[in-house]
Amino acid sequence: MQIKIITVGKLKEKYLKQGIEEYAKRLTKYAKITMVEVPDEKAPENLSSAEMEQVKEKEGRRILAKVKEGEYVLALAIDGQQHSSESLAQTIETLGIQGNSQLTFIIGGSLGLSPEVMHRAQDTLSFGKMTYPHQLMKLILTEQIYRSFRIINGHAYHK
Repeated sequence: MQIKIITVGKLKEKYLKQGIEEYAKRLTKYAKITMVEVPDEKAPENLSSAEMEQVKEKEGRRILAKVKEGEYVLALAIDGQQHSSESLAQTIETLGIQGNSQLTFIIGGSLGLSPEVMHRAQDTLSFGKMTYPHQLMKLILTEQIYRSFRIINGHAYHK
């Protein structure tokens, strides 16, 4: 299986990079993993709703340029589908059985994802109603994908 994680913005924090690299390395036993970063759109704090939509639209175009035909897209969104670790593992396994061998997870920028990106996604994924920095979300997502493959393959994992 091929896993791609697309994120908005460049990851700068060394401790997050190290954690992501560790889980990505562990994942290579189960899947090919690719990390793609697209530039974020610089935006001041006090944006109007129209300006926020413009920022999301620009970032959305950059994201969609990295999504290929045939990839099954799961967009991370606060209002997305919530899973337990076991349920996410079951979803990934089922997608693979159904012939979806290229899974693409998308993490938007600080304003979220554009309607175009959400429309392209076949599924959504939520890690709850709390707000997380998107850089931290990349680490959490990578760990949960790794955990999913551990579960799928019957290996031990923290419960």
